[in-house]
Amino acid sequence: MKASLLKTLLPLEVLLASVVLAALLATTAVADGTDSDASEWIQLFNGKDLDGWTVKIRGHEPGDNFADTFRVTDGVLRVDYDGYDRFDERFGHIFYNHPYSSYDIRVEYRFLGQQCPGGPGWARRNSGIMLHGQTPQSMARDADFPDSIEVQLLGGLGEGPRHTANLCTPGTHVVMDGRLVTRHCTSSTSKTYDGDQWVTVTVQVRGNRSIKHIIDGQTVLEYSQPQLDDGTPLSSGTISLQSERHPV
Repeated sequence: MKASLLKTLLPLEVLLASVVLAALLATTAVADGTDSDASEWIQLFNGKDLDGWTVKIRGHEPGDNFADTFRVTDGVLRVDYDGYDRFDERFGHIFYNHPYSSYDIRVEYRFLGQQCPGGPGWARRNSGIMLHGQTPQSMARDADFPDSIEVQLLGGLGEGPRHTANLCTPGTHVVMDGRLVTRHCTSSTSKTYDGDQWVTVTVQVRGNRSIKHIIDGQTVLEYSQPQLDDGTPLSSGTISLQSERHPV
């Protein structure tokens, strides 16, 4: 994952974000209900350490970065498992400590190496950006994922199509084409990105109004009215990056 910047126009309630799953993560604020380029990117990830971020790994307390899962190497934010014997369902997330509502987030990511032993097969070359999420402190100790909207990041397997910038909804629902969507995952229309190439994903988040997943300037998925599965609207929350068993 690459660096992170933050582009601010207004207070935290209105913001645009740009994330890179390596060394650069950034967001940019916009006036409520507008798409403005008048703001400046603010760096979220400093390229040196995890200051400003909190790790939460299943089975561990917030702040316990088990086995140095999340680390900074050569200016890049890495998710790595060389300190694990087995994955054992230790799903993890690293949360930026400042919540946001209306923003753009851009992520540059790539997968490397092999999966950690002892985890689910579906997690192969799989990670994600969690938006409008709960805080790490509010998660149960053994929770797999925060209640959030997940922009699922997948790498191709070299054996047919595998879309990226998909939608998954742990503890949440969204509306598409005027209908409430309660299935867990929805595929985007992206092409497949095989190998260890860098892939850039931009997500345009406008509070509770709309969310768009964009790759190469093309919108590959769009929806609105993110909400908890009890119907409570989600208009803001944490941003986090996933650890799901494959080095990224």
